[in-house]
Amino acid sequence: MKENELKERLIKENEEFRKLYEQHQEYEKRIDELLARVGLDSQEELEIKKLKKLKLKLKDKMQEILLREMEKRGDS
Repeated sequence: MKENELKERLIKENEEFRKLYEQHQEYEKRIDELLARVGLDSQEELEIKKLKKLKLKLKDKMQEILLREMEKRGDS
């Protein structure tokens, strides 16, 4: 099973993965909203940095789950 297919399956079937994915999407949306503004203040720039770090942590956790599932299936 390809990684993208497995990711879609995990979004549907794995509650932990789905929650991580949804939170990741929320952070990305907020970052995009902030970046669309003109003349960000220092607080908004700090928020973007924080969100990017949080988003990366979520991505790492999702990748761990993906790799674990690939190993279970013998797809690694």
